[in-house]
Formats: sequence, structure tokens, C-alpha cells
Amino acid sequence: MLKKYTIRDIAELAGVSKGTVDRVLHNRGKVSEIALMKVNAVLDEIDFKPNPIAKNLKSNKVYHICVLLPDQEQDPYWNPCITGINDVENELDAFGVSIETFFFNPVNTKSFLDANALIQSKSPDAVLLVPLFLKEALIVLEGYNKLGITVSTFNNKIDSQFIKSFIGQDLFQSGRVAAKLMHSIMQKGNIAVVHIDEKYKNAIHMQQKENGFRRFFKETQGFTGDIISCKIKHPNFESSLIKFLEENKNIAGIFVTTSKIHQVAKVIQELNLPHLTLIGYDLLNENVDYLKSGVIDFLIHQNPKQQAYIGLKHLVEHFLFEKNIPDQILLPIDIINSENVKLFMRN
Repeated sequence: MLKKYTIRDIAELAGVSKGTVDRVLHNRGKVSEIALMKVNAVLDEIDFKPNPIAKNLKSNKVYHICVLLPDQEQDPYWNPCITGINDVENELDAFGVSIETFFFNPVNTKSFLDANALIQSKSPDAVLLVPLFLKEALIVLEGYNKLGITVSTFNNKIDSQFIKSFIGQDLFQSGRVAAKLMHSIMQKGNIAVVHIDEKYKNAIHMQQKENGFRRFFKETQGFTGDIISCKIKHPNFESSLIKFLEENKNIAGIFVTTSKIHQVAKVIQELNLPHLTLIGYDLLNENVDYLKSGVIDFLIHQNPKQQAYIGLKHLVEHFLFEKNIPDQILLPIDIINSENVKLFMRN
């Protein structure tokens, strides 16, 4: 077993005082060139690695990390993220870190820009955010970089040299998984890809899912139907969806690219269309109810709680304990049906 050297040990080996060793290790105060050379020579010889936890406990530095989420009051998909953030705070409560959470309107790009401007004005050490809007996200990422603020993202992946790390699923592959499920149970007919309450041209997560979905069927022999995109917004959601279905009588399957699949399921149930295959995302209570009743065939679990937890914990541990942050962490694409949903609801 390797010997654990103390400051006293190093001081005796180098022939200097403990105070001199402490100043060298923590890079503070004046040290003569000769003493510095002696201490560094000993450190090289014993391959000394300082304990980052002990180092942090002795420091008065409090790291400030901000988290920016879409408002869970407007979209309950983001609710579990709060639990993930709280879990990190509880685990690392004894260390020098301050975590502050901010929210933006998930259908309003100005709200996203304003929230980021507020965070930048606070000059945090790092930010974990959801880059829901591509154009605006690229703008704020450049701003963070100019301020020297570390940024990690989760849920939505975008290409930017200013992102330290991404945590989430491969959304293109997620769309392919949904297509494989659709193809395995759907009979002949057309498929609708439904986007709900999003600025579709700027909502990159939906585009990536649809692209993966379409690519699967493009590469699959035997599929003779059409794939039709349908973008629907409130307040006239139900009437718009009913009109779309009336105009497209040959729809046999619907793929909903967000967690709001329960809104489609409600209409399908009211219209008594049991022949439709319905696949969407996330374990919202309403979605689970329609899954259990058989209206929804499959849900893909994106695990927003785990995304927020992992992303935040990596940032915190990077600053507190000098741990490296992985460039990317991809979570499993979990397929949920009525038979296994109870297991996932416990987590």
C-alpha cells in the first residue's frame, strides 16, 4: 500500500518548515526559489497528489452554479428535474457550493434570453441549462464563453464549442426506436408525426426525433404509407386535431414528439379510434393512465430527473474536487408499456 504523506513528512524530507510546504501546495504567500525547488523535488519523488476534498474544506471559496429550466408550471415534464437538483444539494450540502435555479417560458424565446441575461449578470462559476431554442441558445452560449462561465447542457443536444458537457439521450436514435415500435405493431396505413405547442422550426429536440423516425422508415422495406407532419397549438388543440384526422382518414399510427401525448390520447378515446397505434414520451401521470388503459401503446422514458442530477453533480464535483467532466453522457432509451410501467414509476 502506498504511503500517504502529510505536510509534516514533506517538510522533513525537503528540510523546510511546514508553513513553507503549505504555501507551495496552495500557491499562496512568498517562498524562496531554493525552498520552492526543494519542495517540488520531494513532491515529484513521492508523486504527491493533494486531497481535493480536504483542500476544499480549508478554502473559503463558495462556488455558485445556476440551473436554467423550462417552467414546470407550464410543462410538467420538467418537474422531476427539481428533485434531481435537490438530491445534489442534499448530497453535497457540507461543501462550498451555492445552487440557484431559474425558469423560462418553454414557448417564449424572449423569456429564455431574459433568463440567461439575468444569470449572466450574477457571474456564476458555471451554468447547467436546457438549450430549448437553437438560435437563441447559440447566442447565450457565446455570451457565457466571453464571461468565462462554464456551461453544460442537458435534454437537448446542440453543436457548440462553448458547451463543456451534454447529458441526455440520442434524440435521433430515440426517433428511430419509436419508428421501430410503430412498425412492429402497426398494420398498413399512414403515420402522423404530431408536434404540440412548440415553435417547431426552432425546437431542435422535435426535429431530431422526427428525423430519426423518418430515416428508419426510409431504410425499411415494405412500408408503403406516407409520414405526415402535424403541428398543433392551443387553444384550439382538440378541434385542430379532429380536423386533421378527418382530412387524413388513412392514419393508422401517431407519433407524438413531446410529453403531451395524453392530449392526443384524450381525443382518440373520445372519437373511439382503437385501431390507431399511439407512441409518445414520458411518464406524466396522465400519460401513464392512458398507457394502462391501452389507448397509448408505448412511452419512451427520457428520465429528466437523472439528466438534471448527473449534469449538475458533474459540475459541482468538477469545482469542488477537481474531477473531469465527460464531454457527453448518453442515457438509455427506455421503452415503457403497460406491463413494466410500475417499475419505472418507483424510481
